[in-house]
Amino acid sequence: MTGSAHSVGLNLNAVFLDFCVFLCVSSVSMVLGIPTVKRQKQSYLVNTLSSLLYSLTSSQSQDLLIIVFVAETDTDYVSSVAETIRLNFPKEVESGLLEVIAPSQYYYPNFTALRETFGDSKERVKWRTKQNLDFSFLMLYAQDKGTYYVQLEDDVIAKTDYYSAMKTYANQEASKPWLFLEFSQLGFIGKMFRTSDLLMIAEFFLMFHKDKPIDWLLDHILWVKVCNPEKDPKDCNQQKALLKKKFKPSLFQHVGLHSSLPGKMQRLTDKDFGKQKLFVAHSNPPAELNSSLKHYQQHSLERAYRGEDFFWALTPVKGDYILFSFQQPIHISRYRFHSGNIETSADKFYNTTVEVLPSSVSNLCVLCVCVCVCMCVRFHYGPQFQKTGLAEGEIDTALQPVSALRLVVQSDSDVWAVLSEV
Repeated sequence: MTGSAHSVGLNLNAVFLDFCVFLCVSSVSMVLGIPTVKRQKQSYLVNTLSSLLYSLTSSQSQDLLIIVFVAETDTDYVSSVAETIRLNFPKEVESGLLEVIAPSQYYYPNFTALRETFGDSKERVKWRTKQNLDFSFLMLYAQDKGTYYVQLEDDVIAKTDYYSAMKTYANQEASKPWLFLEFSQLGFIGKMFRTSDLLMIAEFFLMFHKDKPIDWLLDHILWVKVCNPEKDPKDCNQQKALLKKKFKPSLFQHVGLHSSLPGKMQRLTDKDFGKQKLFVAHSNPPAELNSSLKHYQQHSLERAYRGEDFFWALTPVKGDYILFSFQQPIHISRYRFHSGNIETSADKFYNTTVEVLPSSVSNLCVLCVCVCVCMCVRFHYGPQFQKTGLAEGEIDTALQPVSALRLVVQSDSDVWAVLSEV
């Protein structure tokens, strides 16, 4: 599952997992770095990745790299995280959008000799020191992977339009001399840097990694760069403000309750995050809608099709369907069905097929499974792990024009189902 790297001391060699694909990473605009560690209580990593991948378009996926740094030297644990990611996000792994790395067993120093400072316990000093090393490792690894680097954590959720918002703002501010852009108000989450600055930043962190927390060290870089010791603190703060730009509203929200520091509860939320967008609206062609599924409250199929809401159905069972019938046969170049949303990430359509009814086939075909004439594409699903809940693709010209599309549930579900995009 893993390769090997042998070195001494603070060696920045990585162990790369064998499923990583590196063909597309050299020309992306944005790199997201996510360190993840073994937590005693609960892991949030899959939810974090699902949130980041949820609303990406095909072109955005090709312009983005997400690096998951498994910041542990236990090879069994590293392999288990890698396998979880592989099973949950197979398409993203295969395309190179998702990359997983781990440190050499020789990367971390001896943490037992650390000096306690600022009233922190020995455990907290170790935790913050290791965090400094983890962030530095990611930055040095990512410095030649793209134009911008964004530091995240493994227990956040993202706004559905985070990618376009960040790229637009970064391009807008590109000519200004900032050191970092802030897309969240919390700690080190959502800090964007130019990759050309990462070597300098990581070297500073490594120089003082035993001394202070990461956000303090980042502020010290600003001080070193622009503050004049002969002037007052007000001038210093004004100069530092020119090197950091704040984007509002926040694009990332912290959701982890259990900190990676053992025993610590972390109830941090970004009040500037606001409400999350729970569906994507489209202008769909006129159609007659039918479904065997019962919707919850006002979350009807009709409202979802019109782009007014998401469709929220009570627990699907085998044979349940959603049928889109067109009054006149139409040419459909592409379809996209997205299930689940940020707030109900587990409520998805699993083991569900998309079926196409060509106009040359009798309408009775829609009410049965016509393998010989219907093109079927499965949603992402698996017997053990949840998938992204996305089904999209093109319809072959041989099947055009189309009289109807149908979603058919192939097995009983344990949860309700949300259709957030049609």
